[in-house]
Amino acid sequence: MAIGSPTRRVASRQVLADHVYDELMIAFVDGRLEADQPLNIDALARDLEVSQTPIREALARLESTGLVIRAALKGYRVAPLFSSDEIVELMDARDVLEPENAFRACARSSEDLVQRLQVTITDLDRSLSEDDGTGISPYWQADERFHRLVAEAAGNRFLLAAYNALGGQVQRFRLFGGIGVSDAGSAIAEHGTILEAFRAGDPDAARAQMHAHIEGVRTRAVADTHRAR
Repeated sequence: MAIGSPTRRVASRQVLADHVYDELMIAFVDGRLEADQPLNIDALARDLEVSQTPIREALARLESTGLVIRAALKGYRVAPLFSSDEIVELMDARDVLEPENAFRACARSSEDLVQRLQVTITDLDRSLSEDDGTGISPYWQADERFHRLVAEAAGNRFLLAAYNALGGQVQRFRLFGGIGVSDAGSAIAEHGTILEAFRAGDPDAARAQMHAHIEGVRTRAVADTHRAR
């Protein structure tokens, strides 16, 4: 038996699964895969020119994030649009976690963190002013970077793990919440007030402004969901 060959096979399979995962995420972001759309493993394997194994592995990873769901005897499909109740529950969870992250991150903030947060806000604004019809992707990417920077800067591995556990559902909300970027102006302004608290070195204000931001997202998302339906 060739030494190391099983490891190489596993590594190669993992690379393929990672590639498939990345390709599917891109398809979610650019709208080629829409909410509640069936996902045919055979068709995906043909489109991506891989075997079914990395497709199944990538779909299993996506299932754990909430971006895809699997039903017995029916296979995989893209997660459906959020209901109003689901949006409220998700925002409740974020409101428990993210203001605390903001408080802790601000208490141990640095000029570098402030600058990096500012870059995300600049990128949010630029993604809208330079919109070419595909601007939703850079907008959500910049929004995610802002919240992730705060979570990582909080300096608590368990709070970060909790944030990461919510990550797939937050991505699902962003991609399939039915609201697009209709609240962009408000979100950019709210990110700005959080940043000002970081600049002032005021953890209590950072916590309060993050709470206000999550509450604002909740209110706008529920209203937009009702209008979309």
